[in-house]
This record gives sequence, C-alpha cells and structure tokens, in this order.
Amino acid sequence: MNTKNIVILALLAGIGVVLHTVMPSFLGIKPDMMLAMMFLGIILIPEIKSVLLLAIVTGVLSALTTGFPGGQIPNIIDKPITALVFLGLFLSLKKYRNSIVSVGVLTAIGTLVSGTIFLTAAFFLVSLPASFTALFAAGVVPAIALNTIIMVILYPVAQSIVKRTKLTSPSVIQK
Repeated sequence: MNTKNIVILALLAGIGVVLHTVMPSFLGIKPDMMLAMMFLGIILIPEIKSVLLLAIVTGVLSALTTGFPGGQIPNIIDKPITALVFLGLFLSLKKYRNSIVSVGVLTAIGTLVSGTIFLTAAFFLVSLPASFTALFAAGVVPAIALNTIIMVILYPVAQSIVKRTKLTSPSVIQK
C-alpha cells in the first residue's frame, strides 16, 4: 500500500464523513452517503489491504456520525462485509467494470447489501425504533437512489482525474 493510495482513500473517507454528517435522518435512520465514497475508493484501488482499511475507517466514521440509536456497532459490522461483497462483485465483472452502468448497478447492489446488513445487525443487537420495512423504505431506498446518482456523477470525474494525474495505483479505472 503506497502513500498516494492512502491519501486518496483518506480524502474519500473525509468527503464521505461530511456527506454522512449533513444528511438528515428519517425515522431515526440516515441514508448512508459515505457508502458512495467507499465504493469509489474500492473501484479506484481494488486491492484487499486497501479495501479492508477503507472499510474499517468508513465503519468507524459512520459509527461516529450515525443518527440511529445504537447504530455504532451495526455500522462497524456492516462496512467490512459490504466492502468485501462489493469488491468481489467488482472484480467478477472483468471487462464491464469500466462501464458507468456497471458502476451504477454495483453501487445500488452494494447499498442494498449494506442497508440490509445494518438493519439486521441493529435488529439483533439494539432493536429497531420502527419496523424493518419502514426503516428500509425511509433509509435504504433513498440511499440506493442517492448513492447511485452520486456515483454516476463522480465516476467519470474520478476517471478523468486518474487519467490526467497519471496515478500509478493498481487501479482498473484506467481504460
């Protein structure tokens, strides 16, 4: 893991924590905008050490900024599992991974996985302040839409930055 990669991941985590902090909560659950930054980091630097580091940092930062009662531990549980699922799906795409459609679909699937894991963990650990379905509809569904839109906008920007700066990461974003 080189310094450039760590700086890129730290910047994405920082942007993610700002988005997560300013997002309003609905029925006590916030759409997790930090996921889009985590997914972008995984796309830019798809190596296991970087992904695990980013997932742990994202989980801790999400736990610190959560609006969900008792949501700290579910956030820490959810992020590494989601990151590994996302990485596995991303790497399995091979020739389609640079497609904006693939990135958007992966983001939607990753957000769905994350929301489901988070709510399930919260259900078993701290109980839910409303029904699973209501929380899913109020937090996870908007997060799927917002994260997908954010990723569709940010991915081409990230591609262009990577090309212009000639980053030498093991990135597969470069065509």
